[in-house]
Amino acid sequence: MKLAFIGLGNMGYPMAGHLANKGYEIVVYNRTTAKAIQWAKEYKACYATSIQQAISNADFIVTCVGNDDDLSQVVLSEDGIIHHAKDGAILIDHSTVSAEVTRDLASLLAQRHIDFVDAPVSGGQLGAQKGQLSVMCGAKTEIFAQIEPILQAYGKTIIHMGDIGSGQLTKMVNQICVAGLLQGLAEGIHFAQQAGLDVEKAMSVISQGAASSWQMVNRYPTMLQDEYNFGFAVDWMRKDLEICLAEAAKNNTQLPITNLVSQYYKELQNLGGGRWDTSSLLVRLQKQPTSSSE
Repeated sequence: MKLAFIGLGNMGYPMAGHLANKGYEIVVYNRTTAKAIQWAKEYKACYATSIQQAISNADFIVTCVGNDDDLSQVVLSEDGIIHHAKDGAILIDHSTVSAEVTRDLASLLAQRHIDFVDAPVSGGQLGAQKGQLSVMCGAKTEIFAQIEPILQAYGKTIIHMGDIGSGQLTKMVNQICVAGLLQGLAEGIHFAQQAGLDVEKAMSVISQGAASSWQMVNRYPTMLQDEYNFGFAVDWMRKDLEICLAEAAKNNTQLPITNLVSQYYKELQNLGGGRWDTSSLLVRLQKQPTSSSE
């Protein structure tokens, strides 16, 4: 069983590493070749200098890239998967992209006898490093059965959600929920600060009760230290929320909080915080006049 892995960002780098550590025969490709060379040295595996070189013998191709355009480029370009993957190959895409581009690419790949799985992940960079990701998959049932053992290299929870596109729709649900949680956490901390509470004590006690969440437990300590270099970046979350809002417009879903938080992240981008992590919503509140209401 031969694998190719395309995209060695914060998530892809450790995910590909887990596959190498599990003994898979793997070749990696990254637009920045230096990153691929670094990975190959660390995991004693192979890298390629083109997509074609990486995938020519691969039974399974794994992608983890930034957005719709990046994925389309990887699949459809002259050097892309659709032109150079062998018949019967399976493409497993871990990118967070629109359900529309997922379905369109799957349809085009099917004409070349290449199966597609949309398999976005949740759990952040730390989850990728620990091999503890949640993976939500859209695929044919028989294809999911083939790829599930591969996903177990870095997935703690792996669920077949349904047909192609279902994985991306489930990831949208994840991002909608996370956005609301983070805004609520930021407002709670801001309120505690303005009220003169010992914020550390306040967060410590409520994180043990009904208000607790992964975001609260893992992010309030860094938020109190004004540290925003952890986890998922504002730029990527804004991209994801815009995907959610576009899909909601198609299926007539009301997402007032998601829309509001997306605009808050836009404000953070305008403040130069595009690379801050998503918990930086607190910064925006702290910069508001104290008499203003949210």
